[in-house]
Amino acid sequence: MKVVDRNNRIMEVELDKKLIAIKQVGAVEMKTIGILTGGGDCPGLNAVIRSVVKAGTSNGLTVWGIKNGFGGLIENEFIQLLPEQISGLLPRGGTILGTTNRDNPFNYRVSRDIAHGEDQSPRAMQNLRDRGIETLLVVGGDGSLRIAYEFWQKYKLPIVGIPKTIDNDLPETERTFGFDTAVSIATEALDRLHTTAESHHRCMILEVMGRYAGWIALHAGIAGGADCILIPEIPFMLEAIAAKIQQRRNQGKQFSIVVVAEGAYPVGGEMTIARVVAGSTDTIRLGGIGNKLAARIEEELGIESRCTVLGHLQRGGSPTAYDRILATRYGAAAVKAVLAGNTGTMVALQANSIVTVPISSVVGKPRLVPVDHELILAGRSIGVSFGD
Repeated sequence: MKVVDRNNRIMEVELDKKLIAIKQVGAVEMKTIGILTGGGDCPGLNAVIRSVVKAGTSNGLTVWGIKNGFGGLIENEFIQLLPEQISGLLPRGGTILGTTNRDNPFNYRVSRDIAHGEDQSPRAMQNLRDRGIETLLVVGGDGSLRIAYEFWQKYKLPIVGIPKTIDNDLPETERTFGFDTAVSIATEALDRLHTTAESHHRCMILEVMGRYAGWIALHAGIAGGADCILIPEIPFMLEAIAAKIQQRRNQGKQFSIVVVAEGAYPVGGEMTIARVVAGSTDTIRLGGIGNKLAARIEEELGIESRCTVLGHLQRGGSPTAYDRILATRYGAAAVKAVLAGNTGTMVALQANSIVTVPISSVVGKPRLVPVDHELILAGRSIGVSFGD
């Protein structure tokens, strides 16, 4: 018995040593994290911040918020986020931290009057060190995550990305939060345009956001009963649109609804650029295709046509229940990744589960609508024209 007892004690000591070794070389113990929101604003940003603070502080982490995106990282605009500061954030639109899509630390313009920027990333890194921030959570779309990836590459800064954009155009994830809210707003707009189009026998066109991807137009168009859905992935022909409108008139339907993504363009043509913004992570601002299309339809068919540009209404207001839940899941998963030392990653939705993917697999690879997507096939089967 005495020998057995002694052996048991030795084995326990060895097990304890192994556990200590695993803790040292395995999951990295993080005590202080930072979070910033970059790029365009989006419903659900505050829900993510709330989730990160709740999950982080309950696991003993100190959470610093960085104001105004990467600009605040350079200008040393930090605020410690405590549980009492996030009360009521879940249904609130926008972001309490502020955001911008103009400030790139690797090409930072100190003044808007300066044509070219300079590398301010060492300054940003020093500000993180001064706060004791070991890991940075970046909530953003393609532009913001591209900058985050550069910090990961150049400085080995532990990064966890959280996918946010109403455009839903990030790869490796089935949904970005903010998309569902934008689609809901666009669908409601189509419902409202339907009644005035029918009353005045007009062709009503709704131009929606989405940049180079047609996800918003496709989903809202199907949900809102649009007769024509025009997306960047399928260049359109005016003749096909006119044929659909004329077909409806022949059937006694004196009005038509067209939803067009801001990046849609005609066969052999180009996207319509509204303006160019110097210093932005994405300098091109699309817009104006809806009004062009309305003028051409009036010219070709003699049908009174009107265009409504939904614009930033898609970004504002309270997030839908789906986006609140998804944002909360993403925030909690990001903290979990930090605690596990699983950095250089982005949290993502795949098969309705939250996973992590390498951030390198995300940047610079927009997720476009496949031309054989199930929703497109469903739309064609019920008579929707995609302009081709």
